Amino acid sequence: MECLANETFTQKFRLLLSRTAISALAAGQKGIFSDMSSKNTRIEALIEKFRGGRIDPYYLGYIECFNQQLYFEAHEVLEQLWLPQRSGPDGAFYKGLIQLAGAFVHLQKNRVGPAASLLQLAQGNLKRYPDTHHCLELTTVLAMIEQWREKLESKAVPASILSIGPLPKLALVLET
Repeated sequence: MECLANETFTQKFRLLLSRTAISALAAGQKGIFSDMSSKNTRIEALIEKFRGGRIDPYYLGYIECFNQQLYFEAHEVLEQLWLPQRSGPDGAFYKGLIQLAGAFVHLQKNRVGPAASLLQLAQGNLKRYPDTHHCLELTTVLAMIEQWREKLESKAVPASILSIGPLPKLALVLET
């Protein structure tokens, strides 16, 4: 399996974003455009250092944000990759990773119920794929999800939920 960036997808995403921004301006929705522009600027800054490599920069940005416990930002970055292809063959994969980050956003806010629900959804979406998909060892990710689900189901959940760590990390397996 090769883990190469999909340049055609990136081009299509940029075209979609441009069309959305132009439509918003044409409709007189300057506030929406401002928010989109600000959000897009933040995301572009997060992924800039990953451009030009073999792996999609949005995917790498997600991994880095997730590993730094920037779960909301991880969700925002990967959403840029998922939205245009949510019905495609990798749609459920990216959706599962977004749900995983979302679960930890809820855990940062000590919201056990929503976090547990998102972990279950993430698990369901990710288990559809092979053991390693897009350079991510899903067997490890699925085991981590299961561990966190068990922790959340226990009766002794501490006030600071993330203290029951270790904090989750994602690692890519790069093939030569």
